Amino acid sequence: MRRLASLTLKQLRSLEAVERTGSISRAAEELGLTAPAVHSQLKALDQTFGCVLLTRAGAGKFHATPEGAALLQAWETAEAGFRRALQRIDALQKGMAGSVVLGVVSTGKYFAPGIVARLRKACPEIENILEVGNRDRIIAALQDGALDLAIMGRPPREPAVEALSIGDHPHVLIAPPDHPLAGRAEITAEEVLSDMILMREPGSGTRILATRFLDRIGEGKPYARAEMNSNETIKQAVIAGLGIALISYHTVAEELRSGRLVTLDLPGLPIMRHWFLLHRADMPITGAARTVWDFIAAERAGFLPSWPVA
Repeated sequence: MRRLASLTLKQLRSLEAVERTGSISRAAEELGLTAPAVHSQLKALDQTFGCVLLTRAGAGKFHATPEGAALLQAWETAEAGFRRALQRIDALQKGMAGSVVLGVVSTGKYFAPGIVARLRKACPEIENILEVGNRDRIIAALQDGALDLAIMGRPPREPAVEALSIGDHPHVLIAPPDHPLAGRAEITAEEVLSDMILMREPGSGTRILATRFLDRIGEGKPYARAEMNSNETIKQAVIAGLGIALISYHTVAEELRSGRLVTLDLPGLPIMRHWFLLHRADMPITGAARTVWDFIAAERAGFLPSWPVA
């Protein structure tokens, strides 16, 4: 360990240059040093290891001894590692490498993996970690500083964030295709509220939106409802005929296209909200997080399922 502590990069560069050029004077010229300075570096190395590392016959070229060859091999490996480290540092400083934690509310899990996949192709040196949870969980993670970026609907009041709208977020009332209200125009609030309403769990942004809408159209009248903790469970329950649900269009786009679900035509629907990309205002984004932000901002709605405009 004492030997390693006394080693310097100058000594190892001098050893490599003299062995490669075969001459102290040529090595000194290449390194921008004087010949005596290079000789001193070599002498210090010999003293450190207690053996001669370079030798030559008469006035011939310098060659590495077996001990010198072993040290040069180690230096070659170390130098390659330093080069990789410098490349990594340069990439980190330019935002082309690093790790980014992207939080997405559960409704966004239907398109967020596509964002990560495209990021991986565009920026392979950036590790993107996707965290999915309901609105309350994502906001809590933002408050704890556990997320670099987040995608959700309405931005929270706390913590303070900088937000960018990346596209429309329609919400629709879904039912199975054989539902009595399917295909009908001028559906009344009473007809809707007489059915079982399937709701997300507390803490979900979809539940907040659905509750406000149903309370408004029903003027606060009570209605039967069942609580489910995922969009997938709600979709399957609606398909099975257990009830109807107000849900993000982006969670049911494929089922609507295939005819497994239909939307009900009720005044005030669809409810159009927006998707936002955001980060904490007191934590400016830099490096890899800035690269990911710019990538998502450039595509915006290109990541979202297309919304059929009537």
